[in-house]
Amino acid sequence: MARSRPRVWLLAGCAAVLLWASVAQLVAVGRLILLFGLAGDAGPSPSPSALPPPRIYKSNGYLKISCNGGLNQMRSEICDMVAIARLLNLTMVVPELDKRSFWADQSNFGDIFDVRHFIDSLRDEVHIIKQLPDSLGPRDSDIILQMPPVSWSDEKYYLNQILPLFSKYSAIHFNKTDARLANNGISTELQLLRCRVNFHALKFTHQIEGLGNKLAHKLRAKGSFVALHLRYEMDMLAFSGCNHGLSPEEAEELKKMRYAYPWWRDKEIDSQTKRSQGLCPLTPQETSLILKALGFQKDALIYIAAGEIYGGDRRLEPLRAAFPKLVRKEMLLDSEVLHQFQNHSSQMAALDFIVSTASDVFIPTFDGNMAKLVEGHRRFLGFRRSVVLDRRKLVELLDLYTNKTISWNNFAASVQEAHKNRVAQPSCRRKFENRPKEEDYFYANPHECLANSSMGDIALQLSQSKRATFLLAS
Repeated sequence: MARSRPRVWLLAGCAAVLLWASVAQLVAVGRLILLFGLAGDAGPSPSPSALPPPRIYKSNGYLKISCNGGLNQMRSEICDMVAIARLLNLTMVVPELDKRSFWADQSNFGDIFDVRHFIDSLRDEVHIIKQLPDSLGPRDSDIILQMPPVSWSDEKYYLNQILPLFSKYSAIHFNKTDARLANNGISTELQLLRCRVNFHALKFTHQIEGLGNKLAHKLRAKGSFVALHLRYEMDMLAFSGCNHGLSPEEAEELKKMRYAYPWWRDKEIDSQTKRSQGLCPLTPQETSLILKALGFQKDALIYIAAGEIYGGDRRLEPLRAAFPKLVRKEMLLDSEVLHQFQNHSSQMAALDFIVSTASDVFIPTFDGNMAKLVEGHRRFLGFRRSVVLDRRKLVELLDLYTNKTISWNNFAASVQEAHKNRVAQPSCRRKFENRPKEEDYFYANPHECLANSSMGDIALQLSQSKRATFLLAS
């Protein structure tokens, strides 16, 4: 009995945090919803009279950032950097997006996000400018310091290690910004600012919003639909070293690609071990079995939110055979309309992000940045149904079923049992001292941000989460 007490106190503490956060956010962030609208709205920017008053402060210097990674990784980086600029009283430059990654997307910030809205909506927190003053030359190393901050750092690091550097330099250029702010141990004020940037300030351009909403409306007109983030693209497989179900020639092609990118650290990878650890994305064939086991019927409308699937239509065939109403954006939009977004992977990802957020059910086959950011947005918008797959358990079950060790009925029952409590629901983030990579990711579960879920809704979700009946596909 004594052993159970710490756990009871922990659960009670989490519940108290969630309830407190809801009340605090309803007051503090509810004003933002009225000012800027919910994420996903494509209305005009607010008039100057509706904007918050500008914050007046003495700037300690300029912060320039160059993001790295895909769209959703960069999105989280931008939120972190705004929080850091606020903490250190810096003037921030509109972020530069990654143009050197695998996707070689040449999109600028303004090609994806509404720059004016970004600047204006945060003006009571941070002064943001479009570019550094001409007096600060891009190669002037005497007054501009180029550096990456230390990963998973808290406020003390930035106050004690970064802020003093501005006594020597006029500007600091963070040339790598992925995961540079801790998930936990951050003041509530800064956590709320991260929320505000993520859910309100980072608004897609009217063009992207309009087309993304058009996609969602087309799907909604056909009935309820599932957004399947099928992360089975060439870059993911090459980077992770996962080659289950591929031919020897395909596996070799991915290995060569892995060696072609020097900043991908792991070169020789044991695919079988990674798969058994649940670190590989599910194949389209595996995905078809899992969806059927979860209870989705053959007539389910499934939208594939992903780039080009490795192996093309040939590899998609098992999934399409199981679910004939499988669609992609290329099938729903005129080629001329979509042409302007092609060859711009981040803009295409933005369209998938909008549809995934709006779907009735969201299921990612890998827990990458897109999956985490969408899950967080769906939590914010009222805990829309998101299924977090336990790939480690699924691989075991898939192999047992494929080897005919268990029947289909046992397989389906086991899949449902393993996932009855893996639908996104109110919970505190898991924290692990000195192991930030193993913690729940802030942007997947930003419980401080949950302003527009009332306490009654949270209580209802908490009670429903205890039911044993699996209702994902109902």
